[in-house]
Amino acid sequence: MSTSSTLNILFAASEAAPLIKTGGLADVAGSLPAALRELGHDVRLVLPAYPQTIEKIGELTTVATLKLGGYQQPINILSSLLDNGVPCYLVDAPEYFSRQGNPYLAPNGHEWGDNAERFALFCRAIIAIGQNRSQLKWQPDLIHCNDWQTGLVAPLLSTEPNRPATLFTIHNLAYQGLFEQSTFNRLALPEELWTLHGLEFHDQLSYIKGGIVYSDRVNTVSPTYAQEVLTTEFGYGLEGLLSHRTNHFSGIINGIDYQEWNPTHDSRIHHHYDHTSFQLKQLNKKALQAHFNLPQKPNAPLFGYIGRLVEQKGVDLILQIIPGIIDRGGQVVMLGSGEAKLEKAMQEMHKKFPEQTGLFIGYDEDLAHQVEAGCDAFLMPSRFEPCGLNQIYSLRYGTVPIVRHTGGLADTVVDVTPETLADGSATGFHFDEASSSALWGAVERALDFYQHSRSHWQRLAITGMQQDLSWASSAEHYQTLYIKALADLEEC
Repeated sequence: MSTSSTLNILFAASEAAPLIKTGGLADVAGSLPAALRELGHDVRLVLPAYPQTIEKIGELTTVATLKLGGYQQPINILSSLLDNGVPCYLVDAPEYFSRQGNPYLAPNGHEWGDNAERFALFCRAIIAIGQNRSQLKWQPDLIHCNDWQTGLVAPLLSTEPNRPATLFTIHNLAYQGLFEQSTFNRLALPEELWTLHGLEFHDQLSYIKGGIVYSDRVNTVSPTYAQEVLTTEFGYGLEGLLSHRTNHFSGIINGIDYQEWNPTHDSRIHHHYDHTSFQLKQLNKKALQAHFNLPQKPNAPLFGYIGRLVEQKGVDLILQIIPGIIDRGGQVVMLGSGEAKLEKAMQEMHKKFPEQTGLFIGYDEDLAHQVEAGCDAFLMPSRFEPCGLNQIYSLRYGTVPIVRHTGGLADTVVDVTPETLADGSATGFHFDEASSSALWGAVERALDFYQHSRSHWQRLAITGMQQDLSWASSAEHYQTLYIKALADLEEC
């Protein structure tokens, strides 16, 4: 084992930016390991060897070959050093991971039928590395597992001698890795794991339950979401289990990469600025209006949205209030893709108001940065949001967030009230109920504030820009959690 001040940490995830990304997990896995290495820890990332990942990662070396029980073909472990200095291992099992589509879905949009097998193999490879059975001559003190795809690691480690400590991070409890009971038998998992207190969940095999039950520590990606998942509304049937583990369960807010998201040197935006040159943000607004063929009105409040076009994100609520924003002289730009009915509704709205709305169906990283830099305000009316990143990007770029009071949105945005204005802590606008009328109430407050005093709006935006929501801060909280997990293991 490494010294108490320096830990060996294996960071296990099914995706990591910029190699492969479908959601916020990738942003965490792409940034947190590097921030932990800055604290002096030996952190190594392990991912499945998807074709996209192999293509992007560059030079790879085969450093180990595993023979895992139940798998006829040998499994190679490929190694590379990422640009951020983090060593990365890829679990190379072509039969399971060398496919087109994204990590979880086939090109037709349906889940791969053997996802249970694919990620069970991934978990067993993680354990081989974790128990120093992989010829790497390196053993972690702790394995940091993330979401259901790594949920079998802690259960399968539970009976192993001299095992590492385990932390299991829930990024979104709505995705649980549920499979039929027959899958449990097919995977040849230890029989003792099939109990009400183990992997069984209403006669199904639950990967995420395995991570929650057997890990030394469990956390999620914001303090408020950690409280919300203890309720029936957000717990998806696991609220009782999480409440039972409450002494070993906590929330740590995600950070953002301040190198990637920094308006002072962001190569993707048209004009650089910071809190001392905030007036230059107007040039980015003008460029964004031009990009979407909107009238270049400097005083028209410009609202933005970036994200999946799904009801969870409250996109249907945004659709209902766009006419109101336009009536008040505002403009709206939206970037994203998702449910066909919402994409269609957004396209119809754009046709109805072509000079007041801009729309891009799909995702474009350059344009995402330009929306953050060019908008005055950002709409994020999520029905639930474990952490959220766009509101943090918005704060960084002086784009005032308008958010529902839920999850990480509540933890990162301070509502405008007489008290928060007086003490200088206000950074955005909150609303409570997931309804168009409640969202409109917050937007009206923002419009009134914007149109009443531009200097007060600038002060609000600059306060947001000066918040420390970097990974450096979050990494220190994870370091503390790792130490607690190791202490828990020693007490076993």
